[in-house]
This record gives sequence, C-alpha cells and structure tokens, in this order.
Amino acid sequence: MMFSQGYYITAELKVKDRANIRTAFESLQHLCEQTLQEPGCSIFQLHRCLHDETRFLLWERYDSEEDYHAHFQQPHTQAYLKRDLTEIVQHFASDVPEGRGNLSNATASSFG
Repeated sequence: MMFSQGYYITAELKVKDRANIRTAFESLQHLCEQTLQEPGCSIFQLHRCLHDETRFLLWERYDSEEDYHAHFQQPHTQAYLKRDLTEIVQHFASDVPEGRGNLSNATASSFG
C-alpha cells in the first residue's frame, strides 16, 4: 500500500480513569467518525493496545499542518477534549519521504 504525502500524526493516548475505558473507547470512535468528515482529513483511525486496555493509538492524516490545527477548533473535537477522558502519552508528526531513504521531513515530539 502506498501512502501519499501529507501531515501524518500518530498519538498514543491513555485513559485517565480505568472506570472510563468503555466510555473513552466509544467517545474516540465517535470522534473518528466526525473527524473523517473534516476538510483535509483522509485518515483518522483508532487502534487499541493489545496488552493494555487503557492505551489507544490515533493514526491521522491531513493534507496540511493547517488542517491538523483546524481539527482542534472543531466543535466535536472541543466536546471530546472537554470530557477529559484521556491524556496524550506521546505524539509524532511525520510525512512520507519524497525519495528513497530521505527521512528529513519526519519529526517527533512528546507531550508532557
């Protein structure tokens, strides 16, 4: 499978309260459905960790970094964040390299 260039995000999330695992999962699924309707978003996929039910990954692709930032202004994103169900463990922004072995466009950062 070939991926097109864009602004890719991989975010690891952790549920803050084990009692809210199901609620967090359902809320994230709903967020995925709504986010995929946003202009500039072509991937917003939820993954659940096989070894820790409190951990999730979001794999996202936007046409641009601006589209990514606009995602956080959307009412459905704001509503999810206000629920305060998860925290970001780590976050990676990346792109598909233009040439073989060219990894200069990839960046990684962590949220505290």
